[in-house]
Amino acid sequence: MERVTGLMIYYYFICQRKLWYFANEINMEQNSELVSIGKTIDETSYKREKKSILIDNTINIDFIKDGAVLHEVKKTKAIEEAGIWQLKYYMYYLKQKGVETLEAKIDYPLLRQTKEIVLEKEDVEIIENVIKNIQEIVTKEKPPEVIKEKICKKCSYYDLCYV
Repeated sequence: MERVTGLMIYYYFICQRKLWYFANEINMEQNSELVSIGKTIDETSYKREKKSILIDNTINIDFIKDGAVLHEVKKTKAIEEAGIWQLKYYMYYLKQKGVETLEAKIDYPLLRQTKEIVLEKEDVEIIENVIKNIQEIVTKEKPPEVIKEKICKKCSYYDLCYV
């Protein structure tokens, strides 16, 4: 496995078991009401922007504004860290392609808030380690252990982990 997507980075920071399921093409999200709500928010927010910019079939940026400001739209701040690292990965990925001057923001349209994201020098090493960890996780024969967190109750993979 050579390609690590932005969604894989996002899942890595939420739940590595979910990451394993997703990477091994066990997809439960089409049945999730919360995922549907998130997609609706994404589709109905920022209508004037060109959306879902897919680059190399690896990163899918919600939209780019003013030429170099990457935007990721999220429903809530409940798993904000995962969204932050997803955007940092987008910046890292584009930097590897020679795109240097990038800014990034997470938009929370329901909260009417925006958070600026910066790719720091020390983030690059973290991202490179995360990429290696993801490649190890997804190639294992079995998924990682259940994490037993509060967030699990709302996860589309809940039935696979707990039933």
